[in-house]
Amino acid sequence: MTGSFGSGAFGGDRGATVSRDSDRDALAQGSTIDMVEEAERHAEERNAQLGELVQAAEAEAAEIALNRWVLPLDSYRLTATFGEYGLWSSYHTGLDFAAPSGTPIKAVTNGVITSTGFDGAYGNKTVLTLEDGTEIWFCHQSATTVSAGDTVRAGEVIGYVGTTGHVTGAHLHLEVRPGGGDPVDPDAALRQHGVTP
Repeated sequence: MTGSFGSGAFGGDRGATVSRDSDRDALAQGSTIDMVEEAERHAEERNAQLGELVQAAEAEAAEIALNRWVLPLDSYRLTATFGEYGLWSSYHTGLDFAAPSGTPIKAVTNGVITSTGFDGAYGNKTVLTLEDGTEIWFCHQSATTVSAGDTVRAGEVIGYVGTTGHVTGAHLHLEVRPGGGDPVDPDAALRQHGVTP
């Protein structure tokens, strides 16, 4: 080897050496592969969970679309039926479900709450309006859990049995009013939708 500062010679072959930089590169490459594999595993798990959520949402949507009716109370005793004469000014306009005060009242089907509040003899009343305009009245409640404008589904708690208005004991007075007009027999309406009071 020559140069301006003199000459010299290097003798012998230098063996192949592995530098620390090479070790770092190998480690970095291995770590990158591990991270990619880990990310792919997480992505597969996430995709599986999202698939399960989609299936659950589709099943729930199908159930909601069926719009099944349910009874408004889990436990009760019928004390007055539609059309009876007696304590009322004319005839009884609903179906009475006697139960202890505070018993949860459930929406009998899907709909929109169109009013809540005190209504004289009816006491605390919630009106659930169905897609076809039918109104379902839930009367004499001790309290409500919904407000006008709320969308509810069958089985959702909307209030509690009480003794507000003109009553002789704690009960739910249920009325069904097609198109918001005159009341019809709630027993027949419930049975028509597969529910037997």
